[in-house]
Amino acid sequence: MADHSFSDGVPSDSVEAAKNASNTEKLTDQVMQNPRVLAALQERLDSVPHTPSSYIETLPKAVKRRINALKQLQVRCAHIEAKFYEEVHDLERKYAALYQPLFDKRREFITGDVEPTDAESEWHSENEEEEKLAGDMKNKVVITEKEAATAEEPNPKGIPEFWFTIFRNVDMLSELVQEYDEPILKHLQDIKVKFSDPGQPMSFVLEFHFEPNDYFTNSVLTKTYKMKSEPDKADPFSFEGPEIVDCDGCTIDWKKGKNVTVKTIKKKQKHKGRGTVRTITKQVPNESFFNFFNPLKASGDGESLDEDSEFTLASDFEIGHFFRERIVPRAVLYFTGEAIEDDDNFEEGEEGEEEELEGDEEGEDEDDAEINPKKEPSQPAECKQQ
Repeated sequence: MADHSFSDGVPSDSVEAAKNASNTEKLTDQVMQNPRVLAALQERLDSVPHTPSSYIETLPKAVKRRINALKQLQVRCAHIEAKFYEEVHDLERKYAALYQPLFDKRREFITGDVEPTDAESEWHSENEEEEKLAGDMKNKVVITEKEAATAEEPNPKGIPEFWFTIFRNVDMLSELVQEYDEPILKHLQDIKVKFSDPGQPMSFVLEFHFEPNDYFTNSVLTKTYKMKSEPDKADPFSFEGPEIVDCDGCTIDWKKGKNVTVKTIKKKQKHKGRGTVRTITKQVPNESFFNFFNPLKASGDGESLDEDSEFTLASDFEIGHFFRERIVPRAVLYFTGEAIEDDDNFEEGEEGEEEELEGDEEGEDEDDAEINPKKEPSQPAECKQQ
């Protein structure tokens, strides 16, 4: 049997281990104070391929401790940033109230309820001089024909199919619209954004206002987007501002036989015993823009969504954000196509800059070779929240 001697009630093995640890620590301190050892260690570190994680692993514990302290500060910064975005949301709500009278007047012009005055209709285009000269020439040549054409020119009420035209112009929206959706969207008169009330959870509501039509009885269809503006506890450094985390649609009260979100199919069934065949009809989901108001729910029970569902939900959030940030504030420019051209030019500019930078890098590489081989608002009564 092994002999374990004790000294003052402490095993001799433990005493010896403590002495060895103390000696090792002293030896390590002496070595780390040797300039030659430090130089050799630095040389070895310089020769190792550097990645951020591999470099951090080589640092002394004392330095890692200080880095952890910096991360604590970074988390606190993220929480301050979250408060900043909450105040931005309050500002958006404040200025939305200032925009709304202009948007109300926009709706009146679109629907034809109000006719703009001459002063309100005056607009100086960039090519105004060229257009004026061309117009003068045309007037001199075909003035009689022009007067006749003007007399016969139709004068429809308001701006026909204003919002429907925007849907056709914007690829993100036109991809959702089926041919049988088009007659319904021609009845769309306005789209509004409503922000959550002060003190309520951050959210916004899209309101789609329709004139009376043959398809459903709702005058307003709504889509509510719920937002979160706080760092994730599990990954606080991923915080980049408010994000949409869920959305709710509304029930569309379709008139009989007018629901475009479902289709009726016929199936034949054969009786196993008698061999007789019967035909049954059943309703199945149908692709339609109006599925937008019956969205997929974000998983709140801890279960993860499949890849297709995650993609669908992310696309829905993107569309909601686009309505809020671009379509509603700049509707006339998406109607005329000017906003779309601006978006395209911006994207092309970014690509051009990237290509130019790549070209410069290639040139530098060649030169080197020669030298030295990132309260939800209450819902309108017209639409029941799902």
